[in-house]
Amino acid sequence: MNTTAQAREGKEKKPKKAYFKLFGRSYGKNESIIGSLFVLPALVLGIVFVVAPILVSLSYAFMDANLLRLDEAVWNNFGGFGRLFADSLLWKALGNTAIFVVITVPLQMAVALGLSLLLNIKWLRCGLFFRWAFFCPVMLSLAVTSMLWMNLLDYNNGLINALIVQLGGERQQFLGDPDQALYMIVLISVWQGAGYQMLIFLSGLKNIPREIYEASGLDGANGVQQFWYITLPSIKPTFSFVLITMLIGAFRLITQPMIMTGGGPLDSTLTMSYYIYKQGITYRDVGYSSAIALFYTVIMSAIALSLRKLTGGDNT
Repeated sequence: MNTTAQAREGKEKKPKKAYFKLFGRSYGKNESIIGSLFVLPALVLGIVFVVAPILVSLSYAFMDANLLRLDEAVWNNFGGFGRLFADSLLWKALGNTAIFVVITVPLQMAVALGLSLLLNIKWLRCGLFFRWAFFCPVMLSLAVTSMLWMNLLDYNNGLINALIVQLGGERQQFLGDPDQALYMIVLISVWQGAGYQMLIFLSGLKNIPREIYEASGLDGANGVQQFWYITLPSIKPTFSFVLITMLIGAFRLITQPMIMTGGGPLDSTLTMSYYIYKQGITYRDVGYSSAIALFYTVIMSAIALSLRKLTGGDNT
């Protein structure tokens, strides 16, 4: 009797055959089929609209190809890449992009982290209202905000210049001045994007137990020490994630300069993404545009991976 029960129990505990494994978990035949059917539409769309265009762009990077005569494209090996080093406008665009990234990423991160710390204060009233108010610019499209700020910064009829005149100052060109235009786009980008990173930081801060702060307070730690030794280490994965996503977003800047300045004045707001667009669409040189895009992707990937390594982000 006992032998039969033990045999039955051993038979019941026998693991089912795994048809699919993911993150250490095994899935049976039915689960694998159902899961595959759910994933299939996204997989097909990803291949058609993401993977295929990337492969086509990679092939065009080694061709002389015109947008209107793609059937006449011919291989030029590395001819497109040879043009990169002699293209002064490309290096101007790369320099503008570097300036934008170096200023925008730290500034926007500081603003987002500061706002999240403010909203995380326990005794703060109307926290939900302020959270919505800070996030509101994120919900607006880049095209809408670009047009809005163009009107606000207009030399003759802009509200900001009107306020400057009322205060006794002189009207400023802002977007029409080569020395100011890029920095105005930096401020506008920080204003619009900080609310999104604020919510991510806030979610990380909410996961830090209050007991840790209370215990450190009993040990005599002040607010600065708590921030440096408790808050920052606790949100390190969040910090790394926000840094990488902000970096990639800053490198892809195109909408604001395209709408607000057209890359001017004197190419002072011409960015790499906009330059790639102009080469491929305006000048219809798809081959050279693809070569620039591949070159730029390598640069972005190297910087993003290096920063991720330095920050130790594992997104745990």
